[in-house]
Amino acid sequence: MADPKGFLTHGREVARTRPVTERVQDWNEVYVPGSLLPIISKQAGRCMDCGIPFCHNGCPLGNLIPEWNDFAYREDWTAASERLHATNNFPEFTGRLCPAPCESACVLGINQPAVTIKNVEVSIIDKAWDAGTVAAQAPERLSGKTVAVIGSGPAGLAAAQQLTRAGHTVAVYERADRVGGLLRYGIPEFKMEKRHINRRIEQMRAEGTRFRTGIEIGRDLKATDLKKRYDAIVIAAGATTARDLPVPGRELKGVHQAMEYLPLSNKVQEGDYVTSPISAEGKHVVVIGGGDTGADCVGTAHRQGAASVTQLEIMPRPGEDRAPHQPWPTFPMLYKVTSAHEEGGERVYSVSTTHFEGDEDGNVQWLHLTEVEFIDGRLTPKPGTERRIPAQLVTLAMGFTGTDQDNGLVEQFGLDLDERGNVARDADFQTNVPGVFVAGDAGRGQSLIVWAIAEGRSAAKGVDRFLTGASELPAPIRPTDRSLMV
Repeated sequence: MADPKGFLTHGREVARTRPVTERVQDWNEVYVPGSLLPIISKQAGRCMDCGIPFCHNGCPLGNLIPEWNDFAYREDWTAASERLHATNNFPEFTGRLCPAPCESACVLGINQPAVTIKNVEVSIIDKAWDAGTVAAQAPERLSGKTVAVIGSGPAGLAAAQQLTRAGHTVAVYERADRVGGLLRYGIPEFKMEKRHINRRIEQMRAEGTRFRTGIEIGRDLKATDLKKRYDAIVIAAGATTARDLPVPGRELKGVHQAMEYLPLSNKVQEGDYVTSPISAEGKHVVVIGGGDTGADCVGTAHRQGAASVTQLEIMPRPGEDRAPHQPWPTFPMLYKVTSAHEEGGERVYSVSTTHFEGDEDGNVQWLHLTEVEFIDGRLTPKPGTERRIPAQLVTLAMGFTGTDQDNGLVEQFGLDLDERGNVARDADFQTNVPGVFVAGDAGRGQSLIVWAIAEGRSAAKGVDRFLTGASELPAPIRPTDRSLMV
């Protein structure tokens, strides 16, 4: 145990965010650079090194949290990085984007604020990059087997890196013009600057992974042809079929899916546009959906200079404390104020959109809504609560319903789907088609980044067993083995 009294002598501290008036003027990450450095050792020392560390169970990756907390407390950053990388390929992604179910499962969280696990994690990896200890880990020998990975989001990247390090020749196919999937074109720059993706891609290239961008499997290259070229295939194409809102006026100009809106602002930061073709500047913006994607739309609209931003959620406002039916160590549904919400706007709960109203040119101008309540377990409109709010730009951030079936990938492979529209797979992540595996949202449904990376790693094990008969993926890295930094 790093500091036996750490959880008694130090309170919880987190990274400080830059002033709202400053950060809405740029697209840089919202946190004050270096704000964690003076506090992170003490925060890591709050970890109690529990006999049964429930944080392990809370994290889908099985991160060795008490171990790297101990190293961080002692400021042995190289050892901390080794333990962190033993279970997580991309801790700089999860340390910025994960909602931290590990913290909800922290034993200290039973009666005190939990350990700042996420902040410790991102501090460790940032220090490792700054120190130059994150090196390429190329395989000693090649297996002669080839693998295609479809999709370059966190699941695809994790699977590709693990398989490359096992000695297989891996090519990643991405339909967008740049690698990263939704990490690149879904997550705003202010949540994670894309330089973090770029340096991981360079590391993977140095290890031997090949990337093929601008190729959509099913359209640009038939799935059946891909199967002939490679010994195994991993489908990590995500769950990109967005849930729509079939109400009158949906066809009006100015009503967009969130994933039509957000990628364009990312492309501005990449230098592809001077201004976004879909901009909130000077407009009354309404975001339908109360989740993280909705919050991303809120923060993006603020930076584009929206006249007002309103976020709608059909469910009631969550409480600020755990509900009785969500006891520790489960991940509770709590009222959350993200950095985007700190920047302004209004959040409206328990409302449902009835229709949109436009002007004579077909542009959306108003959103009509009604309050709803649960009656006999169903959300029902409350009579007399109908009203309209100004809406010149509407983004739909209501989640996703499954993997894309319009491009022909599912049909061409002949894949079975489960009842939720996801690609069905067995315990080894293999589909009904031998040699074709699935990982991440494509098989699991819309989920967290930690689940995507965990599934990518697990699918890689399944692929390796299929190709070789026995897994030869890199074993967990021990703190004493300094030759395997990543």
